Amino acid sequence: MRRPTIPVVWQSAIEDFVTAQLAGGIRQTSTYTRRQHLQHLAARIMCGPWEVSADALAGFMARQNWAQETRRSRRATFAAFYGWGVATGRASSNPVDALVKLRPADPAPRPVPDRVYLEALMRADPTEAVWIDLAAEHGLRRAEIACIHSADIIETLVGHDLVVHGKGGKVREVPLTRAMASALLGIVDDLPGGRGFLFPGDEHGHVSARWLGFRVNRLLDGHWTIHKLRHRAATRFWVAADGDPYVVADLMGWANLSMVRTYVKLPDERKRAVVESASRGGASVAPDRVLA
Repeated sequence: MRRPTIPVVWQSAIEDFVTAQLAGGIRQTSTYTRRQHLQHLAARIMCGPWEVSADALAGFMARQNWAQETRRSRRATFAAFYGWGVATGRASSNPVDALVKLRPADPAPRPVPDRVYLEALMRADPTEAVWIDLAAEHGLRRAEIACIHSADIIETLVGHDLVVHGKGGKVREVPLTRAMASALLGIVDDLPGGRGFLFPGDEHGHVSARWLGFRVNRLLDGHWTIHKLRHRAATRFWVAADGDPYVVADLMGWANLSMVRTYVKLPDERKRAVVESASRGGASVAPDRVLA
């Protein structure tokens, strides 16, 4: 399928916007996403960027079959783009201001089941298997996997940690399992000079997050995606940490603890144990307090 044509006036505006974002310290992974959002809009709306009205933008968004979080993400991109347009004198107003504000979607964690995860590993080549386990067992986003550099693998007193370059320029350290440390160090050994990006490509020297995600997603049965492998990691971290949300948030790279509810699916057996423990037969209850 041929990609839709993007008018030159839109191409110029998008490039200027991305340059301004980079100059402001926005990470390339974020500007890449915003570029994709704007190109999708540019190819489907019948006017130049500075002629887009609130009604036209609302009509465009209404026609899209997007999930709530996708819709919120696109709205944020458009708000940033037109806010920059107003600030630089390109636009007289921000059409996003007239759009209804979108509330976050209700938490709906969906960790990839063991069967789907293990079958994907069986289908994967060695590199894809590493990608799958970095998401499923270490909680990395696809963009975080794509840009791993040899310098990011740090030897500690008890093994190896990985310096993860996350959203918004935030950096965290994630302990590597012994198996993953061995796999990553083996890749480093095969790099020219033993240094560089572990997964080379055309995206500033490393593989693109989009291509990496595509390759992993095609290995997963049904509608499962690499992002849901992150749900799996968060849920397993939560269980292993006895429900400590701070440990989970630290490993996953979240500043807001509410993200734990978004990603962690409370295991059915844990909920059942709580109900049983709280019941007449499972708890010590004074006779006069027993429910009839």
